[in-house]
Amino acid sequence: MSMKSTAGIVEAGSSDHPSRSDGFVRGLSEAIGGPLGDHAVALDRPANRERRFWTAARIVLALACLTLALHWVQKSPCQDGAWQNNVQYTRFCYTDVLALYYAEGLNEGKVPYRDHPVEYPVLTGYFMGALGLPVHALGVDDPQLNQGQWFYNLNALTLGALAVATVAMILALRRRRPWDAALFALAPALLLTATVNWDFLAIGLAAFGLAAWARRRPALAGVLLGLAGAAKMWPLFVLGPILVLALRAGRLRAALTAIGTALVALVAVNLPAAIPYRENWDRFFELNTERPIDWGTLWYIGRYLDGKVNSGAPGDQGPFQWLNANIPTLNYLSYALFGLACLGVAALALRAPRRPRLAQLAFLVVAAFLIFSKVWSQQFVLWLLPLVVLARPRWGAFLAWQLAEVGYFVAFYGELLGAATSRPVFPEGVFVLAATLRLGTVVLLCVLVVQDILHPERDAVRRTYADDPDGGVLDGAPDAPWLTDRRTRNRWGDGDGTRDR
Repeated sequence: MSMKSTAGIVEAGSSDHPSRSDGFVRGLSEAIGGPLGDHAVALDRPANRERRFWTAARIVLALACLTLALHWVQKSPCQDGAWQNNVQYTRFCYTDVLALYYAEGLNEGKVPYRDHPVEYPVLTGYFMGALGLPVHALGVDDPQLNQGQWFYNLNALTLGALAVATVAMILALRRRRPWDAALFALAPALLLTATVNWDFLAIGLAAFGLAAWARRRPALAGVLLGLAGAAKMWPLFVLGPILVLALRAGRLRAALTAIGTALVALVAVNLPAAIPYRENWDRFFELNTERPIDWGTLWYIGRYLDGKVNSGAPGDQGPFQWLNANIPTLNYLSYALFGLACLGVAALALRAPRRPRLAQLAFLVVAAFLIFSKVWSQQFVLWLLPLVVLARPRWGAFLAWQLAEVGYFVAFYGELLGAATSRPVFPEGVFVLAATLRLGTVVLLCVLVVQDILHPERDAVRRTYADDPDGGVLDGAPDAPWLTDRRTRNRWGDGDGTRDR
């Protein structure tokens, strides 16, 4: 394929302008005069020309800061911890960060894992203690101090910095496509859920890990992904795509180095809590094993549909109702479906006409985990945000997904308020519809990413970069001889010069 500029295709090595390359943005740009002109390039001037302070990267970083500031304002009604009259639901400002300061005993000076079981992986527990225990110490000397508010704001500042760092890593990975990061910076999901939980600890570390892999530093990438996995489990799933792509490229040494250092980092962080405080450390695994079907999941939607046909009483249960009462089977089925999805992604990676990009496979794997998981908390949308920006930076489908997430956010708080007051805010079908739309748009994004993999000429990133800017040692590497030899044999037969018939 020629890399010369054509409609919707940028010249290799030049910066991308969404008003030219993205059909959705190009259509919107017509309202203000059409796509960006050739002379309106002040934001992308070469180094030898006049420099402007407001470069594309700085604008995107400023937008991220603005979104996070608005998020802080949106959460401000809950910051004092005096949640009277269900204000945390009526004002959409509930956050685990504030609630768990008390529930995890941090307000009493309890050390996570040593004095109290924690429902999160260890690095998140350490993070809670590192910020919470100093706040408690200050509160002991100053009874007028609102410890919960101080704890939330300290977390909001730290998590916000990690969110901005994530945007910076996306910009570093997409130097020729800086406006891609605006998808992340302006995402409604970021505005609504940034500090609902401690997810940005894992997201920030994972973003640094991906950047280290792209910089051809597999050992450091493994350490960072291992630490991210010690905060939330999902970053460990990125190691699977790294291994499969390295197998296809014949670069297994780098992949095994990353996997090895990730495991070392994961074990090293867990051991200080797992050995002396085994029961308290094991609470995370027990909780995830024992939990039934949670709100908004595929299984929840199925259970609702079962209820339209079956009463749910013993002997009159649909399959999803039965699974909710038989949690071990539900766990096995959820894991099995996720495992099959991972095998499908691996097969896609090995059989695609061109080696897929790392971000594409990482997005598919993490999305599959959410689709088949029995738990899909409101803030889990943040896991997919950086991956979808790197995998498929197209505004149309992205905004459809975000609109569905906003609808689910509103319906979810209605469900919370109804549960708290025993007076439904919406009919149950409204919440199920919102969950279905969220699930459907994530599936749609997966389908679109798979299409880009099967038809790499459609891949927006590969219209700007020759191969995979996130690939590190895989970027530009040819396929391994075992794969090319097999394809040659399949095409020409067993070496006799005739095609198979």
